[in-house]
Amino acid sequence: MTYADIYKSWQTDPEAFWMKAAQAITWVKPPSRALDDSKAPIYSWYADAQVNTCYNAVDRHVENGRADQVAIIHDSPMTHSVSRMTFAELQTATASLAGALRAKGIGMGDRVIIYMPMVPEALVAMLACARIGAVHSVVFGGFAAHELAVRIDDATPKAIIGASCGLEPGRTVAYKPLIDGAIAQAKHKVDFTVILQREQCRADMTDGFDHDWHAVQQGVTPAECVPVAGDHPAYILYTSGTTGAPKGVVRATAGHLVALNWTMKNIYNVNPGEVFWAASDVGWVVGHSYICYGPLIHGNTTVVFEGKPVGTPDAGTFWRVIQDHKVRSFFTAPTAFRAIKRDDPKGELIKDYDISSLRALYLAGERADPDTIIWAQNVMKVPVYDHWWQTESGFPMVGNPAGIEPLPVKIGSPTVALPGYDIRILDEGGHEVPRGTLGAIAIKLPLPPGTLPTLWQAEDRFIKSYLTTFPGYYETGDAGLMDEDGYLYVMARTDDVINVAGHRLSTGAMEEILANHPDVAECAVIGVTDELKGQLPMGFVCTNKGTSRTDPDIVKDCIRMVREEIGPVAAFKLVVVVDRLPKTRSGKILRRTMVSIADNADFKMPATIDDPAILDEIRTALKPLGYGGA
Repeated sequence: MTYADIYKSWQTDPEAFWMKAAQAITWVKPPSRALDDSKAPIYSWYADAQVNTCYNAVDRHVENGRADQVAIIHDSPMTHSVSRMTFAELQTATASLAGALRAKGIGMGDRVIIYMPMVPEALVAMLACARIGAVHSVVFGGFAAHELAVRIDDATPKAIIGASCGLEPGRTVAYKPLIDGAIAQAKHKVDFTVILQREQCRADMTDGFDHDWHAVQQGVTPAECVPVAGDHPAYILYTSGTTGAPKGVVRATAGHLVALNWTMKNIYNVNPGEVFWAASDVGWVVGHSYICYGPLIHGNTTVVFEGKPVGTPDAGTFWRVIQDHKVRSFFTAPTAFRAIKRDDPKGELIKDYDISSLRALYLAGERADPDTIIWAQNVMKVPVYDHWWQTESGFPMVGNPAGIEPLPVKIGSPTVALPGYDIRILDEGGHEVPRGTLGAIAIKLPLPPGTLPTLWQAEDRFIKSYLTTFPGYYETGDAGLMDEDGYLYVMARTDDVINVAGHRLSTGAMEEILANHPDVAECAVIGVTDELKGQLPMGFVCTNKGTSRTDPDIVKDCIRMVREEIGPVAAFKLVVVVDRLPKTRSGKILRRTMVSIADNADFKMPATIDDPAILDEIRTALKPLGYGGA
């Protein structure tokens, strides 16, 4: 069947489509129907079913002949080590930790915060919670104590599972003092912690409250998988909210299982037994969906990578991992490839490795600029598929369905809407706009299984944040357009569409132009306040290693290129060369914070920032242009 056939089959009978997809999951009690729309616009999927996530991700593979297959490969350039865990070993480890949690009073519906680095035990902790019906909330390891405290107060967990430290290039981050600080700040009090001691930095423990990972499991009875209702929350994952208070995205168990399992073959084109690698972190949605759950549910081997695209030890580390572990499909963020390209502009290092196992590269997490895609295609000699989704959706909304049929790649587009997603481009009044016209990207309700049914303890906020602007639709917060072939182009966050003297312009379109400059490794465009025109675009560019051109020459080129392609209407004349851009730890550029700096406005330090020192560098660089305060 073609993609068009499958998409049409979903459109014609969504209930039948999702009931058929559900047959790939092992149920304790199968669902009698897929969708419950009795409380619309709050929907639930497979609500009358009973199922267990851990059973589907681990135990059933042990029972069905995959006991000796490697489930998790841990590759850590930070510790110069590689380890492997089979499905049988994963079952033993997970049942043991789940038994220890149960012995300490953790049961169905209790919350557990997980605060760990990229180690296999992070996945064991997630699966152990799922095994006994506890609801995990993974918080990115190394998050500031205040941010962890906010999440403790919102999720009200009984326990925190942590590690003594995380390892970054050139530094060791002690986690335990951050956990202790968060526990002290939080109004809600947790009952206990479980800490994985790492030899690089051992933590001080408080008797009776802090429990060693290994010691707490000694002598406990391993836990069996507990059936939960289909709409039971599998986890809470916090995403930054516009008000500053984090939004707890809830993931319902059954829909999560069905949707993720469906994507592994249909989008990522891997068969059970093959190696899948998502180079992300367990603290982000990609880590939940495609490091932990998706690959394991589908019977794939997953790679847990503790390192960076450059510097551990060099810009060839991704090629080594693909070669060493025979990775079939690889998923990462465009920012990782921009870092590799900046360090190794000609892609020389790939010649030292054999990446012939690889079928395709998948990019998501931010806009994949054409320059980066073309570079990756040329260097890797495999298809490069951009795809688009959000923490809220939990799996791709728009992508190239390579496992059904690879569609032609249009560079700049993540391709087409996937089954479950009826995507429309709307104007400010909620009316559909003609093809090729920029507007708000919205999705007709109901959203498919696996997407967020609500926000944790905040249904009113869920409705207000996502369902109110365009009644009958989910508001994505992104702006874009759809072409005549139904390919979506995601141009910017809605608030990154700037208004220059009455003209609505996409900063993303300007970034594409700047990224085409041969000396530009990475760039960002923001809208700054202007008394005359309302807003003006401002470009920030980082140059490639080894460029011989001067900064003023590159700035002149950039201004000329934007004026030639978009026209004088863009009023593009502000460009600054900087050494690096402020980003979150997952690689998203902090454009909103850069706007605040340029406009000399107050702002809250983003909780997810990778290196706060960059903000001072940006402010200094803006002074000669007359921005960022005197």
